[in-house]
Amino acid sequence: MKVIQTNTAPAAIGPYSQAFVTGGLVFTSGQIPLSAETGQVAGTAIAEQTEQVIQNLKAVLEAAGSSLSQVVKTTCFLADMQDFTAFNEVYGKYFTGKPARSTVAVRQLPKSVLVEIEAIAEITS
Repeated sequence: MKVIQTNTAPAAIGPYSQAFVTGGLVFTSGQIPLSAETGQVAGTAIAEQTEQVIQNLKAVLEAAGSSLSQVVKTTCFLADMQDFTAFNEVYGKYFTGKPARSTVAVRQLPKSVLVEIEAIAEITS
């Protein structure tokens, strides 16, 4: 197993890794809309926050030798299911391969953000 750590995505805010690589797959931790540069939440609307989350996810995947196009499964957490349509509009721009996905509403996310996404992706040798 290999731990993934990149400065192009926000550092973990707890006792966990940004991602792990094992068996030809990368398993990312959930990414929230923090700016890697400032450590602050980026945006106040679901679309802005989703854009930042996907950029963070992309950075972690690339550090692991993968990409958004190699994602096979995502788990998406929304603070409010009323944001589902706006979330889908942004998500659909990036995940054109339509990986398997679960999307759930949760009571609260870290730093009171609106969205978090974790992913499993293949790694190209």
